[in-house]
Order: sequence, then structure tokens, then C-alpha cells
Amino acid sequence: MSGVLARWNRLPVENAVKEILPCCGSKAWASGMAVRRPFQDVTTLLAASDETWSNLTAVDWMEAFHSHPRIGQSHAAQSASAQSATWSAQEQRNVAAAGDAVMIALAEANQEYEQRFRHIFIVCATGKSAPEILEILRRRLQNDERTELLEAAEQQCQITRIRLTKWLSG
Repeated sequence: MSGVLARWNRLPVENAVKEILPCCGSKAWASGMAVRRPFQDVTTLLAASDETWSNLTAVDWMEAFHSHPRIGQSHAAQSASAQSATWSAQEQRNVAAAGDAVMIALAEANQEYEQRFRHIFIVCATGKSAPEILEILRRRLQNDERTELLEAAEQQCQITRIRLTKWLSG
């Protein structure tokens, strides 16, 4: 068991919630994870995370979505913690290196997406280039609302798994 996980397992619930919240951004998810402790290893933690996430409401999912900066922007939402903002910057590292034309196209597509779906575009950006993300964004603009909500939720779940792994290696 990692030292981070062992220590987190022993924290009071309120502190455990605060510590794990940057991994996802949903208070309901963080609370759900804290009350499920103790976890013996990363495998059980990740499985519990997936299960907890899948049992949340759309409102809880939206809370997590709103903790992210827009793709192509460096500043996170007001509700985001410093750790979450740092992870977002790392995850979008390849986007930050994009040329002006791609950044303008991303900004325009982000705006269209937000008007259509009423939340920011969520994608697991780790390892993806700006043109790849733009292509994904344009494809997802064709989704209906329910399909897009589920796809965004799946992307958030992937982001959370990556962040949990980073947090544990802390």
C-alpha cells in the first residue's frame, strides 16, 4: 500500500474529502470515496472511484466538469484547487504548444459546445495534441445531449483515474 493511501485511510472523513477532491472536483464523489475507506491498494481505490462516479447524478458530474479550465485556457475555474489547476496545466501541456490557428479554432468550438450543451467540453487531454482534441470536440458537437453527457462523464472518469494515480505517487 502506498504511504499516501495509508495516511489518507486514517484521516478524519472531512479531511479525507478535502484531500481527494482535487482528483475529481465533485464533492459527492469525494464524500463517497471517503466513507468507503479503507482501501488496501490502488486497484481497489480505482474500482471504488469508478463505481462511485457511475452512481452520481448529472448535477454531481456537472460540478466536476466545472472544476476544469476550458481546453486551451490556462486558468482553472474559481472552484478548482491549486492541485487541480496544476494537474490541468500538465494535462493540457500539448495544447499550450499549439499554433494560433488551432487555438482560435478550439476557442470557437469551445464556445459552440458550451452554447449547445451548457457545460464546458471535457476530454482526457493527457497525451493528446491540440489538433486531436479539436477533432474530438468537433465530433462530439454532433452528439445529442444525453450521449454527450455520458461521453463527458466517461472522460471525467478517465481524468479522475489519472489524477488518483498522480495523487498516490505524490
